[in-house]
Amino acid sequence: MRDAARQALRRARPLSRSAAATGILVVLALLGANSQVTPITQVANRLTMRSLASAAPTMNAFGASGEVKVRFARPNASLEMPLQVAGDPTQLRYEWLPLDDSAAVAPARNLEGAEVVTPEQPGLYRLALSAQGSVRRVVQGLTVGVLVPFEEKQGRSLNGYRMGMWRGERHADARAPLPAGFLEVRERDADRPLTRHIRVSDFLTHDGQSQWPRYVAVDTRLLDKLELVLAQLEADQGGVTVGGEAPRFAMEVRSGFRTPFHNARVPGSARDSRHQSGEAVDVAIDADRDGRFTRKDLRLVVKALEEVEAQHPDLVGGIGLYTSRRFSSPYVHMDVRGDHVRWRG
Repeated sequence: MRDAARQALRRARPLSRSAAATGILVVLALLGANSQVTPITQVANRLTMRSLASAAPTMNAFGASGEVKVRFARPNASLEMPLQVAGDPTQLRYEWLPLDDSAAVAPARNLEGAEVVTPEQPGLYRLALSAQGSVRRVVQGLTVGVLVPFEEKQGRSLNGYRMGMWRGERHADARAPLPAGFLEVRERDADRPLTRHIRVSDFLTHDGQSQWPRYVAVDTRLLDKLELVLAQLEADQGGVTVGGEAPRFAMEVRSGFRTPFHNARVPGSARDSRHQSGEAVDVAIDADRDGRFTRKDLRLVVKALEEVEAQHPDLVGGIGLYTSRRFSSPYVHMDVRGDHVRWRG
C-alpha cells in the first residue's frame, strides 16, 4: 500500500498549495489502515493551538515609534486591533479582561478579521484569545482604554469631577475640538504606562482636585510623536549606550491634559488650547544629558521635532518655546493640531 501511494505521488502533476494539502490528507487516509496516523481533527486542533500561541499585536499597533502601549475607543465600538496570527484566526474567540481581574466582562465572541468590539463599560482592558477546548491566552503588550463618552458630561462636571465648559459646547469652533471621551482614572491607574516613557499621571490635570476617579483626554498621536522625538534625540547623539542600553533622557511633563476649568487659570494660556483636547504636552527634556534643563536642550528638542514632523506629516503641529525667568526652567510645547505653527512664550 505504501509503495502504491509513493508511485501515485511521483506520477502526479505539480499541485497548487491548497490542492497539495488535500492530496496529502488523502494519502494519509489511505495509509491509515496499516499505520498509526494522527486523526485529522487532532491535526486541526494543533494548528488552532499554534494560531493561539502565536497571536500577538503587529508592530503598527504600537504607533510609528513602536512604543505606544494603549489604544483608546468608545464603549461597544468597533476597534481595529492589528494581530498577527499563524493559521486561521476565524477559529479563535476573544474576551475582554480588566487589567486587575481575570474574569471576562462579557461572553467570548468570534474573532473576525482585525476588528473587535470594545466592552460596554469604560476602563482599561486586556484582550484574551481562546479556541475550542483551549486555555485562554492574554495578548501581551497592548492595553485598550474604553472611554467615558464626552456626552456623559453633565454641565460643568463629570461624576463629581469639575471640568468646566469647552468652547465647542457653546458653538461650533474648529479651533477648539471636543474630545471623543475621557479615560476614567482611579488612583491605582495613575502609574499605568501609556508609552515607554509616559504614564497616565503625566497627563492628569494639575487643578488641585483630589477625589478619584479623575478624567483625562489623551491623543495617541501625541504619545507617538513624543516617543519619536526621544528616539530622534538618541539617533542625533549617535545612539550612545551604557552597558549595551541607551540611557533614558531625564524628562518632566509640565502639563498634559487640561480641563477648561483649569486652562482658564493658567497664565497666558490660549482659550482654544490643544491641551483641552489631549493633543498637546509641555515638556522639559535634558537632551544633552548634563543633568539640567537649559536653552541648549530646547534647541536640540526643536531640531528633533522638526525632523520628526518632516518624516511624519500626519503628526505636524505647534511648537512653542518657553524660556521666561518666571518658569523654573525652559520647556517646549508640542501638539498635533495639523498646522505648522511656531511661537515663543
